Amino acid sequence: MWRRSIVSAARSESSAAQRSHPLLCIGVLVVVFLQIHPFQDGNGRLSRLLTLLLLLRAGYSHAPDASLERLIDRRREACYRTLRQTQGTLDLEHPDWTPWLTFFVEVLHERTRDLGRRLGTEQDLTALSADRAAILRHVQERGSATMRDLVLLTGLARNTLKGRLRALVNDGQLVLYGAGRGSRYRVP
Repeated sequence: MWRRSIVSAARSESSAAQRSHPLLCIGVLVVVFLQIHPFQDGNGRLSRLLTLLLLLRAGYSHAPDASLERLIDRRREACYRTLRQTQGTLDLEHPDWTPWLTFFVEVLHERTRDLGRRLGTEQDLTALSADRAAILRHVQERGSATMRDLVLLTGLARNTLKGRLRALVNDGQLVLYGAGRGSRYRVP
């Protein structure tokens, strides 16, 4: 029964998923996984681990740095309510994903804002690309970083990193001190 629902949901949503933002696709997977409820215990925790894994695979490198558990616990009633609303429509020809996806994206946004506050910046990391957010996070954690440090920490190609750093400096999010190999990037 549940396999048919996943297959039919995947088929009906496959063309939409190709056009959809990764956060929406992750949200859909979570709500379907939780409807299937494959284990007697631990489905919620497993869904949050799957969310973390999928966020990392989608390029949200700051995902492990902020607690999803704490935010879900604070909004548990709303979580269950929106899950029930959306899951009640999954057998329909056109499921209503809006209640759950709205909740899901709001929680992720709140989580990212919390991370920004914890890192001591007013910067909302959701406005940054995943690469730029990772660079900014590494510089904030260390106080400063060289190009070599950032190549090792981010795994980005040197030329890609140069472009990201130039954009962060131009936006006023980082300051470049020095020149050549001795140059360092710092948060203003």
